[in-house]
Amino acid sequence: MMAGPAGDGQWAAATPALAALRVYRVYARRWVFLLVVSLLSCSNATLWLSFAPVADTIAQHFLLSTDQVNWLSLVYLVVSIPSGMVAIWVLDSVGLRWATILCAWLNFAGSVLRTLPYMILEIQDPFAFLMGGQSLCALAQTLVIFSPAKLAALWFPEHQRATANMIGTMANPLGILMANVLSPALVQKEDDIPIMLTSYIIPAGLACLLATACLWESVPPTPPSAGAAHSTSEKFLDGLKLLVRNKAYVILAVCFGGGIGIFSSFSALLEQVLCVNGYSNEFAGLCGALFIVFGILGALVLGLYVDRTKHFTEAIKIGFCLTSVVCVAFALVSQLRGQNIALAAICSLFGLFGFSVAPVAMELAVECSFPVGEGAAAGLVFVLGQAEGVLIMVLLTALTVRRTEPSFSTCRGAQDTLDWKVSMLLMAGLSTLFSCCLVLFFHTPYRRLQAEAGTSPSVQEHQCPAAADLTPPQQAPPEALPKHSLGQDTAGNPGAAHSQSFS
Repeated sequence: MMAGPAGDGQWAAATPALAALRVYRVYARRWVFLLVVSLLSCSNATLWLSFAPVADTIAQHFLLSTDQVNWLSLVYLVVSIPSGMVAIWVLDSVGLRWATILCAWLNFAGSVLRTLPYMILEIQDPFAFLMGGQSLCALAQTLVIFSPAKLAALWFPEHQRATANMIGTMANPLGILMANVLSPALVQKEDDIPIMLTSYIIPAGLACLLATACLWESVPPTPPSAGAAHSTSEKFLDGLKLLVRNKAYVILAVCFGGGIGIFSSFSALLEQVLCVNGYSNEFAGLCGALFIVFGILGALVLGLYVDRTKHFTEAIKIGFCLTSVVCVAFALVSQLRGQNIALAAICSLFGLFGFSVAPVAMELAVECSFPVGEGAAAGLVFVLGQAEGVLIMVLLTALTVRRTEPSFSTCRGAQDTLDWKVSMLLMAGLSTLFSCCLVLFFHTPYRRLQAEAGTSPSVQEHQCPAAADLTPPQQAPPEALPKHSLGQDTAGNPGAAHSQSFS
């Protein structure tokens, strides 16, 4: 079911007989909604990794261990697994507007709570405030990560859905990139830590203000497409049952979730893998930045392409295969010394091929599971990806062994004697396995597009809805409707206008 009483009443009022006559409209304020969700996602990602690039300075200043500082980032991964199911229910049952506002306030409250050790004197345990703030932000993450697919479905016409999903989804890695750049730039010494913590409050506060003041409804007065008119028609638990029984969706969720796990492990372990072979932290940071920048560029190009062609399956299969090839190349080249140019190119291609399929996969998850709610379809993939990420990261770190040959390590602490060769080969093998399973076994009709194929709506840009737009269309007498609007074709055959399959 969908949130928004006004929207629900209007959309439900349309009978099948009037569906063919409906004029679908898009509203300029959809871009405001997308801006709020994108800013919120970017802010949440910067809060997630704000401590990681300056972990040694944070540990020294607050008298924390390295493990404690790492948990300030890992808490996002742990919290997202149980809270993800709640976030799915909130999005599909309470509504997109209230979910976004709740997310914005949790994100803002978490950013403020992290600064309390500097605002209140004589704090005995600053780690509790830091972890508490990060936990609130982690709760907000699941709400905003699942939102782009639902926002695109409810507010954007079919030729803009993939692009809108791409913009909202790629705002998150953009925030990760900003954290890796801003935190080291802001924290040159221990006294600069308050400046960093306060700086990250600004985008969180701005997103909270915009969400509270500018978002007025979960759905537009008039749906932008036939798919939006029938969006989230399944109840929450019924929708989850349908997803579990949907073979194509399960294959996509497991394979793409595994891809999320591999990318999470790659991002977290990149510096440790490279430093044992003599690569500097600055070079590892450069590779991480190239990974994200080229991923965003790839997502932009691919999002525009699939919006025009609707080749979702072909795009994701080719992207997965190319990602696996690059992952194998990284596993081999990362074990060699002095391959700076090759590694930089490989990390760029890894992001270009891998990151770019993320928004397409979210759209495909909605297409193959329609009419299950977009929040459930996209959210369950993410929750499964987080769980697979925990397993993959634990497995990769457990397979490291002590080096026997002379070390050229630039690592700090005990990392200088670790050998990541077996772990990286396993990562490449898992990437190849997920790609093969997706290519061989994933086949699905585009159910949402099929549902929209029977209609020929005129999509209009609507800036300010008139009063007439806020009331349901009046029922016309049967004799006033053309035959095709009553479920007949021009030859009088019943059901031709609504013969599209939902199976």
